[in-house]
Amino acid sequence: MNKFYSNGKLLLTGEYFVLDGAKSLAVPTTCGQDLIIQPIEEPQLIWNSFTNEGECWLEAIFELPKLRLVSATFYSEKEGGNDKLAENLNKILKEAQKLNPSFLNSEKGFNVKTNLTFPKNWGLGTSSTLINNIANWANINPYQLLGKTFGGSGYDIACAQNNTPILYTKKDTNPFIEKVDFNPSFKERLYFVYLNKKQDSRDGIQRFRTFKRNLTSEINQISNLTDEFVACNNIKNFEKLITEHEEIISKTLQLKTVQDLYFSDYFGQTKSLGAWGGDFILATGNEDAPSYFKKKGFQIIIPYQDLIL
Repeated sequence: MNKFYSNGKLLLTGEYFVLDGAKSLAVPTTCGQDLIIQPIEEPQLIWNSFTNEGECWLEAIFELPKLRLVSATFYSEKEGGNDKLAENLNKILKEAQKLNPSFLNSEKGFNVKTNLTFPKNWGLGTSSTLINNIANWANINPYQLLGKTFGGSGYDIACAQNNTPILYTKKDTNPFIEKVDFNPSFKERLYFVYLNKKQDSRDGIQRFRTFKRNLTSEINQISNLTDEFVACNNIKNFEKLITEHEEIISKTLQLKTVQDLYFSDYFGQTKSLGAWGGDFILATGNEDAPSYFKKKGFQIIIPYQDLIL
């Protein structure tokens, strides 16, 4: 039996601009996804994916070594929401096989199980943890596999592989990654709030491309802000950095900040993470912060130190 595990991710700075080489601050989460492989005699790949509550949400059988999809069963709250899951998995496996022709090229097969340790709709890296685990199994470059499948900046792959906060700069299939000691003295005043407004990051990226112009100045500003985020040791200064960062993204995307949209009366500062308007936001606050967000209808508020490695 082989077992691989990858961390989930959150991008604290550089959303969208990370795609164009802005230095960004990314943090691995305490939750992630594993991949367990057991050999079997039949020339088949039998795949089962499980939620954090142990419920199977994808079953698929592939014929080896050609990886022909034999059967698939989906489990989804939204009708038709998972109709392409097996096809996407098939594509990932075939691309991995192209990168390493010996991968899954055998007369015997495998029984594979994946287990998430966070709710699938939280947006903490269901796809990136899968890509990294499969790449480890196939002994290939995960950034190459990402580029041939989902695409993106690759910061999520870097988080999957690291157990500390990192500074990430995109550089094709060999990004620059620097481990940093981002452990703010005020972390007990930081919270992650789940908006439950799932966004497709690819839609957000497309919007970014639509408004794209020469962004050299903004990229430099974001990179500098990232360094200031890491060095900051004062909550008030941190809130100023959040505001400045939000204003740059807001102006570029021509979208209102999350503070303007939902929390204009909040006593702290809020910051979007990843695709704007989507999953988690970062909020500064105090012991009154959870009750504020719950009154606004947002029930999942996680202290920083409980979610970040």
